[in-house]
Amino acid sequence: MSNPFFRFKQFTVYHDQCAMKVGTDGVLLGAWTEAGQSKHILDVGTGTGLIALMMAQRNPGARVTAIDIDRKAVAQAKKNADNSTFADRMTVELRDFRDYASLWQERFDLIVSNPPWFENSLLPPDAGRTTARHSVSLTLQELLCTAKCCLKQDGLLALILPFDKRQELKQLSDKLGFFLKRETVVFPLPDSAPKRLLTEWVLTPVGNPLRNRLTIEQSHHQYSPEFVDLLHEFYLYL
Repeated sequence: MSNPFFRFKQFTVYHDQCAMKVGTDGVLLGAWTEAGQSKHILDVGTGTGLIALMMAQRNPGARVTAIDIDRKAVAQAKKNADNSTFADRMTVELRDFRDYASLWQERFDLIVSNPPWFENSLLPPDAGRTTARHSVSLTLQELLCTAKCCLKQDGLLALILPFDKRQELKQLSDKLGFFLKRETVVFPLPDSAPKRLLTEWVLTPVGNPLRNRLTIEQSHHQYSPEFVDLLHEFYLYL
């Protein structure tokens, strides 16, 4: 049996009741996203609450709201938040993002999401994993449209997606009026094909978006210096 929790330096994330466990994607987005100036942060599809907890750790002055449509995930994320030292600044809610946008009056400084994907792949048999991993409940276009309604004019949208979603993301952002601010292409190993794409988007034009790459391991089971630098505030063994 896998470990029911993952311990970080400042908090612990239990994930035994969640369809999607703690993984590298969420950790990367939580550590990479520019969070320092945000007063109110929204984590869409929070799952275990991992990214929301990372946002709370990185910005001691921020209020963090985390939402999900999975009841088990919300219950577990609430427990993880309540057991952290950031509990007084965190809210976890059972809500559909599309409905949330029409009900919420205040706009956010930062919206982060490790959204559902595998849009065209075979659905897994587990219903929870289906909701968490496939865009059957929230498409990329719906995510961007709703985020635009919920962001402040100077707000920031941060996403992690499979690299093969890059062109679709660009087309949708052009259509909906998002401008790329920063992009990092993620490689598992130096000679491997890119697997993930970290991006930040804003609603006003950007002259020269920042573009770079991140390699997770310099060889098998040996993290790269840039990965260690990015994650050293979170992983116990870095």
